Amino acid sequence: MASPVVVMGVSGSGKSTVGAALARRLRVPFADADDFHPAANIAKMAAGHALDDADRYPWLETIGDWLGQHRDGGVMSCSALKRLYRNQLRRHCSEVVFLHLTGSPEVIGRRQAGRPGHYMPASLLASQFETLEDLGPDESGVTIDVDQSIDAIVDQYVTQSDTAAAE
Repeated sequence: MASPVVVMGVSGSGKSTVGAALARRLRVPFADADDFHPAANIAKMAAGHALDDADRYPWLETIGDWLGQHRDGGVMSCSALKRLYRNQLRRHCSEVVFLHLTGSPEVIGRRQAGRPGHYMPASLLASQFETLEDLGPDESGVTIDVDQSIDAIVDQYVTQSDTAAAE
């Protein structure tokens, strides 16, 4: 039985692209947390304002519900920037594993610039890096640098997951 995976990171790190590719590789359902945002959150971000914890709470509850319904495997792309948010998701599904996509602000900024029309403006990237809390040593997951191909990221995750499962 596979655990659900949350592909996390700042805006522009490749969560949706990596998440969809990982779900295909694992042959499990994929969902993008961006699709779970209420209209008010999208409007706030589109206006250039960062979401606060109160904005995120109901959104994370919906994502947690999805994870709880996919305990036997699924991939969700979700920023999950703070440990508080990851704890909220774990309350719904304690076996969730996180794949933290990381990179320098320069690398991620270049990637984000390649997404014209996305409702999250590039101006909010700095606030995302300020909010980001890396995975703690007691959190189930792996951190992978995004400055490589999507296939390489997925291969690295699958290899690390297989190694961890064998231990």
